[in-house]
Amino acid sequence: MTGFFIALEGSEGAGKSTQARLLTEWLQAAGKPVLLTREPGGTALGEQIRDLLLAPGAYAILAEAETLLYAAARAQHVREVLLPALASGSVVVCDRYVDSTLAYQGGGRGLPLASLLGVQEFATGGLLPDLRILLDLPVEVGLARRLSGSEAVNHLDRAGVAFHERVRSTYFDLIDADPACWAVVDADGPPEIVANRVMEAVAARLPLFPPVDPDGLTGDARATVVETR
Repeated sequence: MTGFFIALEGSEGAGKSTQARLLTEWLQAAGKPVLLTREPGGTALGEQIRDLLLAPGAYAILAEAETLLYAAARAQHVREVLLPALASGSVVVCDRYVDSTLAYQGGGRGLPLASLLGVQEFATGGLLPDLRILLDLPVEVGLARRLSGSEAVNHLDRAGVAFHERVRSTYFDLIDADPACWAVVDADGPPEIVANRVMEAVAARLPLFPPVDPDGLTGDARATVVETR
């Protein structure tokens, strides 16, 4: 039995964690076996590496070291969590995956894409998502959300608008290179409205899954589903 692997991507403040949770709840309500996980993280080792990478402290991490730490967490995550879940037939919903490294360490930090791809191939053993969802919104909006939120601000949040514009631009370069693997969702709106956009994208790609029925939704959610078709 083979599962279905969904990765949620996007810049800071796009609402990935919220949308990953809402998507998981929706899939569970539809009777799908679902695993919700995140990167960096998802394993004991990965969570420790996450603390190193995203600590609010002012210490500097070289771009090359940052890349290798993400890759180490990902290698553990793939083999300990993702592959077993997919082999059991689960839908895996992952908050960030390989494309985050390509966008942040490639586009943002300026590391060579070819080198990053080689590291990712080694770390993942070639495991790629069945569907990548880019939650997209203007950089200034995302940073404003992030800096005004309740979560601790990390060094990526402080990287500046130019850095995050490069990240966003790189995501669209990745989409242009392989559009069939991606769905772009407008993340500028209330969480429940964005969630319905995500649901539509997943229902259109997930095998044997019924499409989202706008008549089964109410209020603003129904209006959004109708308007985005």
